[in-house]
Amino acid sequence: MIKQALVSMLFLVPTLTWGEISANNNHEVTWDSKSLLIDGKRVAPVMGEMHYSRIPDNEWETEIKKMKDGGVSIIATYVFWNHIEEKEGVFNWSGSRNLRKFIELCKNQDIPVVLRIGPFCHGEVRNGGIPDWIFSKNVKSRSEDVLFLSYVEKLYRQIFTQIQGLQWKDGGPIIACQFDNEYRGHGSYLMALKDIATKIGYDLPFYTRTGWPELRTPVPFGEMIPLYGDYADGFWERSIQPTVGNYYKAFNFKEFRSSTAIATEQLGNQKEKITSGDEQYPYFTCELGGGMMASYHRRPWIYPEDAYSLAVVKLGSGSNLLGYYMYHGGTNPDGEIYLNETQRTPATNYNDLPVKTYDFQAPLGEFGQKYPHYYTLRKLHLFMNDYAETFAPMEATFPCLQDIPKGDDSSLRWSYRSLGDSAFVFINNYERLQKLSDKHDIQFHICGVKFPSKPITIPAGTICIFPVNIDGIRYATAQLISKRNGKIYLEQIPGISTEIAIGNKILKNVKPLGTAKPVYANIYLLTPDEASHLFLEEEAILPELPSPSISKLEEPTGIRKITIGINKAAESPEDKDFEHAAVYKIQNLPDSTERADRLLKIDYRGDVARLYCNGKLIDDNFYNGRPFLYGLWRLPSDCQELELRILPLQSDMPVYFPDEADTTPGEEVMNISII
Repeated sequence: MIKQALVSMLFLVPTLTWGEISANNNHEVTWDSKSLLIDGKRVAPVMGEMHYSRIPDNEWETEIKKMKDGGVSIIATYVFWNHIEEKEGVFNWSGSRNLRKFIELCKNQDIPVVLRIGPFCHGEVRNGGIPDWIFSKNVKSRSEDVLFLSYVEKLYRQIFTQIQGLQWKDGGPIIACQFDNEYRGHGSYLMALKDIATKIGYDLPFYTRTGWPELRTPVPFGEMIPLYGDYADGFWERSIQPTVGNYYKAFNFKEFRSSTAIATEQLGNQKEKITSGDEQYPYFTCELGGGMMASYHRRPWIYPEDAYSLAVVKLGSGSNLLGYYMYHGGTNPDGEIYLNETQRTPATNYNDLPVKTYDFQAPLGEFGQKYPHYYTLRKLHLFMNDYAETFAPMEATFPCLQDIPKGDDSSLRWSYRSLGDSAFVFINNYERLQKLSDKHDIQFHICGVKFPSKPITIPAGTICIFPVNIDGIRYATAQLISKRNGKIYLEQIPGISTEIAIGNKILKNVKPLGTAKPVYANIYLLTPDEASHLFLEEEAILPELPSPSISKLEEPTGIRKITIGINKAAESPEDKDFEHAAVYKIQNLPDSTERADRLLKIDYRGDVARLYCNGKLIDDNFYNGRPFLYGLWRLPSDCQELELRILPLQSDMPVYFPDEADTTPGEEVMNISII
């Protein structure tokens, strides 16, 4: 068995600390078929994806803290090859590309790091991160081609210069790395990458790979832990209709670990099959949809319930590590050329993505703004930390069908995980864009406990977890959130009367009293909002600022012909197309001393919008009904006005828009404000 190192969530956790583990190598860290363990203690980490090179380096420290406050206990990040070696032999580790600085900041904040070092990463980056110059070398990329692997070795050596002294064995935060991404060939290629790394000096507790798609031939057991994923929707789908593909399966409790919906534009139709032997590993994820990008041809609107439902379903299906992609959005850095994926690039040319924005509708957006699911997911992360030892060894049981058709509303979707006479019941009466109904006359019979005392109704949209024989609670129709300092915190589920059974005593219709007063003994009942903000410092309320002024300088001239690209999806506009866009001038911006933590919010209607400062493109937005946001603190201090260019919507565009988008032809700015 491979020894590995990990820490449990560190903020507000009275358990092993980072310092104790990194300074004392006597802590034995292992994994088995269920979970990671530290000195035999099971942990259930939360991993959040944050791409360091997509965030300015002067913001890293603040954003890492936000992730920790949200319950993230591991940060995963891609090292995009073309972000650091855009020109052959010229490596750029400065500014937002300074990997060493980022890792050192993670160390300072006691949070482990998983590096995803490619060579292919995807991440909606040009060529999946492989530099353009590689394609002039007559090599077969992502293969055991000797010349290609020689370039990979140079890349890995350069990355190693950034991480020396920061590996886990040195007391640093780097606990693992992933080789390549979404690879479906022979396992020998992945092993060749690992061999290169270990010969250079990479010596990490464990290594990972994406568990999808199925490999043609496996890697030897124990060499790389496969990690899985699922999304609520995918910008990569060729269809421009809502709820296409197999995404609905992500809302069903099921034994099958992987997804047949990820990267369908590359992988095509996939069978529900994982690589032989992978079922012996613990069930971990690295790409659980924290949100979703908008491509030009497909622009989903992701709801807070989408991400929360996916997470609860994965836990209820047996997962003991939730890894979100993305947890923090970002902005593509400047390069010699644009670094976004498009259908016009040499490789990985499946979709047209925005030039700059990579907001991803993640819990923390492009500028670190907290979207509602930042708080919703947080209460689940508290539970995972505080109850890991209890639920991680539990086996999942599936009383309902695992292959539920899309939108099927005939029964309640639920599962339970149990060990001995203890259990957690997982309920998901939600499916994206489907109108599931209230489920009546519901009563559970788990581990010899029948509850609640009378059948109840589970309202439409309910996503929750009920405990059975946990911490002296025989059962509760409320969700366990946390256990700290001898106090047990529960969340009241909207629309369900809270019933708590302790021994032979049944408390009915219990009302939340907050953190100030227990409802019984050491048990506290919270509202959903209180549960989402538990132990979180109150955030300062910023003063209102006057709205900037906006004036229209030019009407759009002509209508752009929308072309269909090489991969049969609508192509995004090019720079020249914006010469014919509507042009607005934004003035009376806040003084540079007032811009900290302030977002410019542009409520608009149009096809694509671009924002310029002093003639330079600083951000863009594919319209899907949400406002166009920009972090004003990123502007140069001498920037006193901005230019906004908007291309108009057209009739019958070959584009999927959500219902929230106003697709009336034309363009319009409805409001502009500072938030």
